[in-house]
Amino acid sequence: MSDPVTDPMTAPEPGPFDDIRNLLKAMPGPDQDAQAAVAARDATLTKPAGSLGRLESLVSWLAAWQGKAPPSFDRPLVCVFAGSHGVTRRGVSAFPDAVNRQMLDNFAAGGGAINQICAAYGLGFKVFDLALDMPTGDITEAPALDERATVATMAFGMEAVAAGTDCLGIGEMGIGNTTVAAALYAALFGGDPAHWVGRGTGVDRDGLGRKVAAVEAALAHHAGHLDDPLQVLARLGGREIAAMAGAILAARLQRIPVVIDGYVATAAAAVLHAADPSALDHCLAGHVSAEGVHAEVLERLGLVPLLALGMRLGEASGAGMAMGLLKGALACHTGMATFAQAGVSEKASGSAGTGTDLVL
Repeated sequence: MSDPVTDPMTAPEPGPFDDIRNLLKAMPGPDQDAQAAVAARDATLTKPAGSLGRLESLVSWLAAWQGKAPPSFDRPLVCVFAGSHGVTRRGVSAFPDAVNRQMLDNFAAGGGAINQICAAYGLGFKVFDLALDMPTGDITEAPALDERATVATMAFGMEAVAAGTDCLGIGEMGIGNTTVAAALYAALFGGDPAHWVGRGTGVDRDGLGRKVAAVEAALAHHAGHLDDPLQVLARLGGREIAAMAGAILAARLQRIPVVIDGYVATAAAAVLHAADPSALDHCLAGHVSAEGVHAEVLERLGLVPLLALGMRLGEASGAGMAMGLLKGALACHTGMATFAQAGVSEKASGSAGTGTDLVL
């Protein structure tokens, strides 16, 4: 008699999410040889050990995930993923859905804040229109996406790195997506749903109440289906969030370090972290948003933000600013003279070192 557990005739058919789970299992780790080479060069540069603080650890991080020393910053790319949400009919945003298309036109014309940031720091820039004229399901009464659509959208996001880049910054644009992000956080982390809800685009007190009510209704409607992070993404997320999750995962598989933007972009990262706690090891939090509980979310994910500028714009603006710092950090590492080249005396033998521990 056949074993029903192993019999291929009775084994369950693979589901759409199995491909994503298999990719998570295939993620490479950091290149320790590249890190060691960066540390060796850093020790020869004309500065006291550790004196550039976190700039030094940023170069080590780039090398670890690019798998080479010195690392490069020749083809940095910022990607903004744009989606629309059915939940906006619940009055959760201060702006109408029409702003989605208008902002994409603004990006195309070079008029967005992120356009200026990318131009200032020499960053490539792409915008991904994720069926912007087809809102996802209203999460208060239906799944945002089904499983197949979620996986297809993640695959679309993976195309962000198809043309090649050595550092990827991710961000988003989508009216209503702070409500969706709050629902994702509430489902992943638990607690009072209102705790995760912020003012987003600047809703008034009544608008904030509608956002809280929408998140509560969504959690109640999908109760019993939220124990799997990928199901959480499908039922409560949005196309831009699924695409960002796909981009983060594809970057890991191709050894591309990632800089994550703010409150909404971090929701995509939180889904991957819930599926595998090591999934964000190649990621850096570009900044801590002024939106809601972003600082708490980053702490839960083990990400230390690079900047704290009170920003809450989205559109990868915080990620872009952080990538400018990465560019400067790497320039110091590759361009500084060594003690031997500059004829500068090194620390006297036996002198106490600075012994600074560097963390990202």
